[in-house]
Amino acid sequence: MRILVSGLGGAMGREVAKLALAGYRGAELAGGVSLFACDDINVPCTRTFAGAITDVDCVIDFSHHCVTNDLLAFVKENHLPLVLATTGQTEEEKAAILAAATDVPLFFCANYSLGVALLIELAKKTAAAMPEAEIEIIEKHHDRKIDAPSGTALAIAEAIREVRPEATLNCGRSGQAKRTPNEIGIHAIRMGNIVGEHEVMIGTNNQTITLKHEAHSRALFAEGALAAAAFLQGKGAGLYDMKSMISM
Repeated sequence: MRILVSGLGGAMGREVAKLALAGYRGAELAGGVSLFACDDINVPCTRTFAGAITDVDCVIDFSHHCVTNDLLAFVKENHLPLVLATTGQTEEEKAAILAAATDVPLFFCANYSLGVALLIELAKKTAAAMPEAEIEIIEKHHDRKIDAPSGTALAIAEAIREVRPEATLNCGRSGQAKRTPNEIGIHAIRMGNIVGEHEVMIGTNNQTITLKHEAHSRALFAEGALAAAAFLQGKGAGLYDMKSMISM
């Protein structure tokens, strides 16, 4: 499985390159596209998609959402599967992604951790099985993360709302009011170099189930992206995500 990495010179692009060079999931690093120098990675690399190699089985993107249109044009022109691991797209860019998925196999999600995907599914199933239970989500990240709650915490909450449509989100509870029966509390902690932790507590007066995922290295997202690339092999055009992969 020959891989072209968009954003090869960035931190996550290099993580993907490292794993691909080691043959993770049968991957072979074939080339890259990067605005940052990556002369130390011995594969063809261009600054733009013009001139990028096309003899590949999948493109993995860990770059910046501003290249979305050029990236989509490249994969559509060359009929290449795409694993889109960049976030922050505008509404117009998201619409373009949906449109491109009618032409090529396109894997797109906010978090490429297989463990987080399983956590979300388990939380959803538990919330459905225990409709009377109260739910709290605690997320922890390093002190440089600027958004709170994390996108993953919100994704967990939104998945739970699929089986609890009456649920409301209470981000950073404060004040003097009692907890409302239908709320999902979300709490953010920012400290040191924590890569990422997400904990879901689902409990009644008589029992509590705690589901927790801890990220030990950002390499786990590269693992997930390469797993997604392997999943796309042989797939037809369409939009795929982690749920598509773990339900197989």
